[in-house]
Amino acid sequence: MLKGISPLISPELLKVLASMGHGDEIVLADAHFPGESVNANTLRADGIRIPDLLEAILPLFELDSYVPCPVMMMAPVEGDLLDPEVERSYLEKIKKEVPAIDSVERMDRFAFYERAQSAFAVVITGETAKYGNILLKKGVTPVK
Repeated sequence: MLKGISPLISPELLKVLASMGHGDEIVLADAHFPGESVNANTLRADGIRIPDLLEAILPLFELDSYVPCPVMMMAPVEGDLLDPEVERSYLEKIKKEVPAIDSVERMDRFAFYERAQSAFAVVITGETAKYGNILLKKGVTPVK
């Protein structure tokens, strides 16, 4: 275990986060997401909810400030309803580290799968919320 790094972040996930470059994307996927089918670099974080994982990752991970929206979620299929609490709970955690993020962009289900194919990695979580998948685009880590 390392000081200052959440125990929710496995050694494998820490390596992925450190290996990503600016512009690379990572998908935090719900428990039902077809991660292995869409991306060979799939990790497991079973039992961990996405808001908790966001809270653990974002102190270590700079979101891309050069794109209009570095945070994407899947749009509902026609006829389905979104639970606004899901996005609200994600934004609550995101805003702790990046107060300028006011919203997420939604993309079509199949466009999201396509984007996940080219993502650096997919993390399958224990999240069970419908349309609970979220994509993060990594930015440049500022020099202090």
